[in-house]
Formats: sequence, C-alpha cells, structure tokens
Amino acid sequence: MRTVTATAAAITAALAAGAVGVAAGRLASDAALKASPGRPLPGEPRLTVHGTAAGQITLTRDLATLRPGRYGLAGDGSHAVVGPVLVAAPHTADTVVRRLERVTHGTLKPGDRAWLTPNLHVGNPRTALGLDHADIEVPGELGSLPAWFVPGIRETWVIAVHGLGTTREHAMNIMEFLHRHRFPVLAPAYRGDLGAPRSPDGLNHLGETEWRDLDAAIRYAVRDGARRIVLHGWSTGATMALRAATHSGLRDRISGLVLDSPVLSWETTLRALVRARRTPAALLPLAVRAAQGRTGLYGDHRAEPADPGHLTVPTLIFHGPGDTVAPWHLSRRLAEARPTTTALHTVQHAPHAAMWNADPTTYEEALRRFLTPLM
Repeated sequence: MRTVTATAAAITAALAAGAVGVAAGRLASDAALKASPGRPLPGEPRLTVHGTAAGQITLTRDLATLRPGRYGLAGDGSHAVVGPVLVAAPHTADTVVRRLERVTHGTLKPGDRAWLTPNLHVGNPRTALGLDHADIEVPGELGSLPAWFVPGIRETWVIAVHGLGTTREHAMNIMEFLHRHRFPVLAPAYRGDLGAPRSPDGLNHLGETEWRDLDAAIRYAVRDGARRIVLHGWSTGATMALRAATHSGLRDRISGLVLDSPVLSWETTLRALVRARRTPAALLPLAVRAAQGRTGLYGDHRAEPADPGHLTVPTLIFHGPGDTVAPWHLSRRLAEARPTTTALHTVQHAPHAAMWNADPTTYEEALRRFLTPLM
C-alpha cells in the first residue's frame, strides 16, 4: 500500500509540475503573441525625463538614448519627436541631452517615464504631414480593415505595412518621401490593430496568418487601378510581404519588396522577446512549445517565405546588427543567396524596425534608387 501511495504521489507531483510548466510557457510566450501595437517591445527601456529646455530634452543615460537619428518619444498620454544627441550640451554622467524637435501632444515633465519608438508621427497623414488622404475600408476575411490612401499619379502603388510594437502610423515615416516621388500609398491596419477585427484566438501570429489581410489590401489596390505593387514591410510586416509574394493570387502584380528588419524566423524572434523579459533560460523551450500549440506555428517557417527559390522579385532589405529582435545574419544570408535580385542595406546602431530613424537621408536615397526602375 505504501508503494502504491508513493507512486500516486509521484504521478500527482509530475502532473502538477507539468501543469505549472505549461502555464509558465504560455505566460512567457505572451511576450510575442500578445505584443500590443503602439507599446514598447520587451527589452525597450523605460526612460526618465530629467528636464527640458529650448530645443533640448535630458533623458536617462542608456544605450537607447545614445542611438543616432530621430525617434518618437512616447509616454502615457504624451508624444514628442527627438533628434540627435547634443554632445556639447551640459549634462551629468548619468544623463543624455538630445534635440527636442517638437512635442506632438501632452507634456514632458521631470520624472515622466517614456520610451523611444520608430513611430515619428501620430495622427493621420493630413494632421501629421499635411498630406491629403482618404480614410478607406479594405474588405478582409475577418471584416473591414481601416486604411489610409495617399493618392499619386503613378501606376505603381506602395503598400506599407507595420510590424511588432508599432501601428500604421509607422508608415508615415516614409510617406512624405513616397508622395514627393508621386507614388500612391496604401497604409492598412490588420487583424489585432485598433479599429480592425481581432484574430479569432486574440493572438499575434507573427505574420503567418496576418499576411492574408495584406493580400486583401493588394486586391483592393488592383481593383482601384494599381498596375504594379511594391510591398514595404517592417518587422512582421516584412514577413507578411514575403508570404504575399509567395502565396497571393495576385503575386504577379508584385514588382518589388522592401523589407525593413524582417522577421525571418518566428522561433528566433519569439525567443528573443521572451529572453528580453528576463525569463529564465529553462522556460524558453516551454515558451516555444506553447506558441506552437496556441498558434499552429509548427516548425521553422523561415524556410518557406524566405526560401531563395521563392524570392524572385527585386528585393531591398534594410537591416543591421543592432537588431536584437530579428537577427541581421538571417537577412545577410538571404541576400547572399539571391545576389542578382536582392540587396542588403546594412544600418549600424539601429534597433528593430528603426532603420529609417537611424539615418533617414541614406535610407531614402537607397529606397529611391531601388524604386526608380520599378516606377
């Protein structure tokens, strides 16, 4: 009897430990599967505002605040645009002074907490950039998808799709450039975004199902007169662009891809986001298995959308070794495998999906050269 009791206790303990492991894995996988649009990704530090002066803002000294370029500075109820570090400005050893270009809304006071974001603009193309646009609804498989359309005279449209941690406002970073070169621009929301339908399971599938909403935007563009389409995607938006170029029924209309910080391995990105939450290493395999069970992302889907054999259209990749969410070496490997159709523009000292922010002028010149023969 004592043996039976001990065996039952051991089984009960094992089942309890297994249940705890499953719960811990699910919780850890939330770092990627429940990443909220417009909120900082795990690992993006919260910064303290130490003070503002004419055209200047003093922030906590951190690797993030030392990044080159222009960024949004988002807080709870505030947004500002900050420019480069002002090295000559007086500051203490634990602070950094950057140029304060404007406060978009709210206020910035000493002690406020904020984070840097690639979203330089908030609002819509008219309020943020002074561009005429139409608010449209794209019919998607789960319901209507809100989108902005900025008209242009060319028959080649650019569809710009955001990724992890950002919103369709991210597309406004390049909208002025594209409008200046007369490209019609469509910036759609997709499942899980504000105003768009939720995914049936309420989870982010890292582009593996969301791409069908991009496909709906492609169909809308073609119905509205687009002869050719360039897909410009950031992060998981780039994953969506790759899958559309492979699977869309209108893939013959896709004349080019621009991939900024593409997520080419969902498992690697999931692990990176989970690790950034200071999750114990022992839970990483559990998080991966939980993500597989919750979303159906079995295996490494990098092999399909980023298979060099499938990537036949001209492709420009913006990426850099400073990306801790989507590894740069995977983009380099992809470009090396298709040297005749794919070019990699490496950007130093830029975080995930912020290659434009680090050096807007160089980014836009590379983009101009890529788009010119596709006009």
